[in-house]
Amino acid sequence: MSPSNNFCPGPVSRRSFLRFGGLSMLGMSMADALRFKAMAASNPKILRDNSVIFIWLPGGPPHMETYDMKPNAPAEYRGLFRPIKTNVPGMEISELFPMQAKIADKFNIIRSVHHDFADHGGGHKRFLTGRIPAQPTGFVNDAPAVTSIINKCLTENGGFKDGMPPVVCGVDQGRQGIDTFSLGSAYLGSATTPFIIAGNPSDADFKVQNLGLTRQMETRLNDRMGLLKGMDKLRRDVDSAGTMTAMDSFSQRAFEMLTSDKVRDAFDLSKEPKAVRERYGMTAYGQRGLMARRLVEAGCRFVEMVWENPFPCKPNPKDCSYNWDSHAVNCHIFNDARWRFPVYDQAVSALIEDVYARGLDKQTLVIVTGEFGRTPKLSQSIGTASKVMQPGRDHWAGAMSMIVAGGNMRTGQVIGATNSKGEYPVERPLTPNDLWATVYQHLGIDYTQNFLDHQGRPMPILPFGEPIDEILPTGVA
Repeated sequence: MSPSNNFCPGPVSRRSFLRFGGLSMLGMSMADALRFKAMAASNPKILRDNSVIFIWLPGGPPHMETYDMKPNAPAEYRGLFRPIKTNVPGMEISELFPMQAKIADKFNIIRSVHHDFADHGGGHKRFLTGRIPAQPTGFVNDAPAVTSIINKCLTENGGFKDGMPPVVCGVDQGRQGIDTFSLGSAYLGSATTPFIIAGNPSDADFKVQNLGLTRQMETRLNDRMGLLKGMDKLRRDVDSAGTMTAMDSFSQRAFEMLTSDKVRDAFDLSKEPKAVRERYGMTAYGQRGLMARRLVEAGCRFVEMVWENPFPCKPNPKDCSYNWDSHAVNCHIFNDARWRFPVYDQAVSALIEDVYARGLDKQTLVIVTGEFGRTPKLSQSIGTASKVMQPGRDHWAGAMSMIVAGGNMRTGQVIGATNSKGEYPVERPLTPNDLWATVYQHLGIDYTQNFLDHQGRPMPILPFGEPIDEILPTGVA
């Protein structure tokens, strides 16, 4: 399969879209988690008390404009921007990332991850499951997303902490469908899906709806049927195969977790000083980054925050894209970068600085990536919105760049390299599976273990891949 793909249908919905209400998802997964925990008590396994913040950039950020610039490449490859020096000798990044340049000693750049799926759906499934998808297109998983695998492993082995959901995902309003970003649980079941928070946390009236609703329902805890009816609206989008059992004692305990002040406070950004919120930026990127830090501090183990549009409630400039999908028909890639990159630079640098300043860097691994890179050679097309000829880059799975921080690793490194035109790795070629092997090891999950699929066949968590030595915790190899 070619690493490039010019056709781009974008995120799609299916007729029977699995869209879980957040309260239903959390209530179900927590209740099942309590059952898992009780069943596992006779054979406990202690997992590392580590966490992961996973920043997902859908659409595929352009590696040639971000972390793998090629200033000596021909003009039709290198683009307009130039690299700048960072506080790490020899490490250079985009001129639009001045804040990251000042803290480059706190993160690593990986330039050599690649795979073979250049469609958004195929790229999401390939990256977010660690498996080769059966279909190269479409967002419906045939293997469990990493979020479900982690959720199941943590809940079965005592991964709960203070009532916090082990796995949380933050998305734009309207993007909470479980298949929007290939977060389906496949044969692991709906109870393993993440707790999804929809909305823009930079909005003045933002609140986690599925937690706010619990206040109104608390008075009905003793009314079994009333409680189920009150939850029916949130559960109506669960497919017919979903678990719709009556509330038992485990479910009531899970519901009590939802009414916990500690849980609500973790999601409440108003608890943060104004200066801290402003350092992250009053944008969807910035406030989701801040929420991620608050959640891992409160006990969440894997927090995925999706950074699509920095200002999702405002109209996009006509020559800019909703997310990172910088085809020429979608945006003028350089104008889009001038609009998007400063918001991203502020948010990601604030997150990394905050993780280190608060002493979370020993336990918390921060990863920032999309599903693939962009074509090294620029293309030209008339923009759908701008109606003028403009430059862009298409899908490219042959090479991509990402940054990683924290995790008690040695930082200030550039890992891997691509050829002179940014087309493919020439040093330290890696795949998404190597990244996930590192994540699983960080969380104390044995990624060689199997789960049974619907036919009872043993399916490995990760069919291949090895931890990336360069980003293992200090002293571990």
